[in-house]
Amino acid sequence: MHPALAMRADLADRAALKARFETARSQTEQLAAPLEPEDCQVQTMVDVSPTKWHLAHTTWFFETFGALRFKAGYARPDDLYGYLYNSYYEALGRKWSRPERGLLSRPLLREVMAYRSHVTALVGDLIDTVSDNEWSELAPIVELGIHHEQQHQELICTDIKHVLSRSPRPYAPYAPAPGANGHGGAGPVSWIGFEGGLVEIGMDEDGFAYDNEYPRHKRYLYDFEIASRPVTNGEFRAFIEDGGYETAALWLSDGWDFIQRNGIEHPLYWRRQDDGSWLEYTLSGLKPLDEDEPVCHVSGYEAAAYAEWAGQRLPSEPELELLARAHPDRGALLFAGPGVHPHALNATARPQCVIGGVWEWSSSAYEPYPGYSPPEGAVGEYNGKFMSSQQVLRGGSAATPQSHIRPTYRNFFPPGARWQFSGIRLARKLAPA
Repeated sequence: MHPALAMRADLADRAALKARFETARSQTEQLAAPLEPEDCQVQTMVDVSPTKWHLAHTTWFFETFGALRFKAGYARPDDLYGYLYNSYYEALGRKWSRPERGLLSRPLLREVMAYRSHVTALVGDLIDTVSDNEWSELAPIVELGIHHEQQHQELICTDIKHVLSRSPRPYAPYAPAPGANGHGGAGPVSWIGFEGGLVEIGMDEDGFAYDNEYPRHKRYLYDFEIASRPVTNGEFRAFIEDGGYETAALWLSDGWDFIQRNGIEHPLYWRRQDDGSWLEYTLSGLKPLDEDEPVCHVSGYEAAAYAEWAGQRLPSEPELELLARAHPDRGALLFAGPGVHPHALNATARPQCVIGGVWEWSSSAYEPYPGYSPPEGAVGEYNGKFMSSQQVLRGGSAATPQSHIRPTYRNFFPPGARWQFSGIRLARKLAPA
């Protein structure tokens, strides 16, 4: 049994796992509640999925890997759902085209919500009634489904932000503004030194982890320093004003082609005003750019170009994990407070934690750890098949559910992705003694 799907002692408590399952299902619906049915239908680009599709797909997951396997005689309410809401599981048959998810005006939103209620009740009943032998197999699947649901909670936030930002009316707000966190300005960056040598990264604790976080293994690192906080909006604005988007020498070749082809001149949700000032669209609406907040919604290409301009580099995946383990405090996370936006950085609190706020681009390609193997069967398609042409991000963001993130978590996106809450932290070689 793969460790990601192994039965653990803490999963023996059926009532506790059922409560977590029901909480996750309810929280997804809470995220959709402020939206109108028309909002839930829109797909603004290939990377964005409609909220309605997320609501249905997370239900399909529990149905496919739970109800169909453990409920004798179970049949889907509609055979078409298995086709419409399969995301990328080739072993499970045909799937609706991802770029055309926005064309699925039917089933109606109310039918999707009825489907959710049906499957939620069914899985809850299975948790209560399956035999002990079946429980040892069902419990890890339910836990995986909870974390899968939480991934889609984050995607609901990032995707609807893209959708609402495209509205011709002034950038409709979705969530309340986060409360003021009493910051007194980000202050100058400081550097945290780490001694090199053989280090271990990867999952080594009891508790849930995805298969791509295994196995725990050794890496050799040289001495390094890493910034005490992410790059701020104000610092990134200086990069823009210094011609950063116009200087080819700062960019990777693919990155230069990417920004030229797409006409990119600033982070995704920044809006330059006629007087030279900047606004930023947030899920609480359009607001003046806060120069002390971490820069957000930049691609891996922009992160690498900024690091080059600053005379530093992006940290590697192991370096970010070491920092997260050494400083485990947390920043803004989903369901941990009002709003869905990173907090302004605070000069009185150092270091600024890796966990929460913005995902941080690493310089590391998304690849298997030494000795990695995916779980058997269709569920094994969850992570391993994407280990090509992607970069690792670490730490979670203000859109990441607070119970979903950990220091070993490996997120991954193509370097051109900008619609996620992605930011920048710098690193550098340790200065010689």
